[in-house]
Amino acid sequence: MPLALLALAVGAFGIGTTEFVIMGLLPDVADDLHISIPAAGHLVSAYAIGVVIGAPLLAAVTARLSRRKVLIGLMGLFVVGNALSAFAPDDHWLLAARFLSGLPHGAFFGVGAVVATNLVAPERKARSVSLMFLGLTVANVAGVPVATLMGQHLGWRATFLGVSAIGLAAIASLALLVPHDHTHATSGGLRGELTALRSLPVWLALGTTVAGFGALFSAYSYITPMLTDAAGYAHGSVTLLLALFGVGATAGNLVGGRLADHSLRGTLFGGLVSLVVVLSLFPLLMTTQWSAALGVTLLGAAAFVTGSPLQLMVMEKASAAPSLASSANQAAFNLANAGGAWIGGLALAAGFGATSPALAGAALAVLGLAVAGTAYAVDRRRALAVAVTTSGRLVATHVPQRTESAHR
Repeated sequence: MPLALLALAVGAFGIGTTEFVIMGLLPDVADDLHISIPAAGHLVSAYAIGVVIGAPLLAAVTARLSRRKVLIGLMGLFVVGNALSAFAPDDHWLLAARFLSGLPHGAFFGVGAVVATNLVAPERKARSVSLMFLGLTVANVAGVPVATLMGQHLGWRATFLGVSAIGLAAIASLALLVPHDHTHATSGGLRGELTALRSLPVWLALGTTVAGFGALFSAYSYITPMLTDAAGYAHGSVTLLLALFGVGATAGNLVGGRLADHSLRGTLFGGLVSLVVVLSLFPLLMTTQWSAALGVTLLGAAAFVTGSPLQLMVMEKASAAPSLASSANQAAFNLANAGGAWIGGLALAAGFGATSPALAGAALAVLGLAVAGTAYAVDRRRALAVAVTTSGRLVATHVPQRTESAHR
């Protein structure tokens, strides 16, 4: 695989670390800035809003620029946002800095996915995307725990300075390893990029992302109370168990990329079915500690099997604007984060038990299967219509020739 994929993975590692580390640092931030933990929780929302707004916006407005320059610029914005977070004097400035940090997130993954697929042969596209996403999943295994420990011992501001350093390393890697010739040469500018999204298959693919990853976050957002209240783990063990989730996600991401190069839609359906099964079994898996650990690992694997297939499918459905569509998929991922957590919270608030968010997630995964099935049906119908039209044209051009020959 090209070394440029390593540069993309380094950027993904930094982004994944800063996205998730704030959750473990909320008490430290709240104490230092003299705010409540719920108020500090708005920092998570500010970052997610930045991702949702920045993903399609930045991808669209940079449509005519060199993808290499865009990636470097996005990572530069990422460094600035995290550095400002480290030096924020109060919670209002920190909210603004977290929003700024989130702006380049989706566009980086979106443009990066396009660059990754252009670096390899067509039969290895999904694998190249999975290797870029490897940085994101490894962040959950190593980046987030290390950054959390750094914040707890050196202060939360040191964590954001450390993430800024990762961003600088990513900029250097991108400048050295990403080729100069990856540009938006065929882009029609902002209008052309937006026009390419007026497609039902694109929106069905994005809807599959929202439902599928909403299923994940419905359960994962409340994994700590499941592990402590249902499985009986001590709070101090949760960090290690979340690392197991990262291990499962890393394995699922790599397997999904390899399988999707052989069958994109088959891998997507298989991943969603696996997610339904795992989430449906969560009430049983959370009855003992060993099975709970297995369940957390399987949850990461089942969810991230679908990561690269969904990313590649969105790009293929909007071939005239792959960067914008790919970035929009990252916005959909963060909408899934917020929506899934909300739905899982409703199940808990209704008094259905500690593992009820997982069952709500299973229902969302079934919805994802339904949307994916609808997308498949739409594709089949369109392919049949094209075949009928093509066949009709062939007959129309062939019959007159035979008639003229007969008259002769």
